[in-house]
Amino acid sequence: MTMHTGFTEGEVCWTDLQTSDVEAAKAFYAAIFGWRYENLPTPDGRSYAQAFLGEDLVTVIAPQNPQQAAAGAPGQWNAYFATADAGRLADSMVDAGGTLEFGPEDVGGTGVMVFFAPPGGGTTGAWQAGSHFGTARSGEPGSLAWAELLTPEPQPAVGFFQQLFGHSVTEYPQDDGGKYTTLMVNDAEVAGIAAVPAEAEGTLKPGWQVYFGVSSVADAVAAAVAAGGTVLIEPDEAEEAGTIATLEDPQGGVFSVLEV
Repeated sequence: MTMHTGFTEGEVCWTDLQTSDVEAAKAFYAAIFGWRYENLPTPDGRSYAQAFLGEDLVTVIAPQNPQQAAAGAPGQWNAYFATADAGRLADSMVDAGGTLEFGPEDVGGTGVMVFFAPPGGGTTGAWQAGSHFGTARSGEPGSLAWAELLTPEPQPAVGFFQQLFGHSVTEYPQDDGGKYTTLMVNDAEVAGIAAVPAEAEGTLKPGWQVYFGVSSVADAVAAAVAAGGTVLIEPDEAEEAGTIATLEDPQGGVFSVLEV
């Protein structure tokens, strides 16, 4: 378990879920992770839910934006990298080979948000802390445990993040001849980048996969299914990582659980 009071440039600091049904999502994830919630209003009169473990904020469940809702888009988990200067990050996006999708935008004094995509796609968030710095806990049941980008262009994506945040990297060879690359900050692995595994093509789409810790993957999968979720990838022992499974919530949000 790690408790946080702030994050270094280039660390994954935050996640949130955009969903078509906030109340249904709250019930689903509470059944798996035991989160409690505090509801807050959005500027357009709707509400979003802060999710807590005890007294510690760990993520947010928010309504989809109007464009997502009109398109009937499935739910989406987002991952955010910490940055000290969202404006500088946005200005350097094109030179690094990426695409600026949204922002920078001040979020009511809590911080500044940017969304962008690396080469090959995969909407990615960046967060410049204001009153909110990110998740208060990680690496324990019910909190963020890992994040990885699945992309058709792993090596250009790795170079993009290195240029944008200054990450160092570690590469692990895979059985299919490819590589699993981890982005590193101060010698600590903070996120992964890989091609979509051949066995998961058609099941997992390119983009960020968010992992939450659980004490038992089997119990988490059973709770998810009982709450109306779907198992996309059955529990499996992954080399180096441990036991993982990939699930889909009733509104289409895809996430993974990792035994910690």
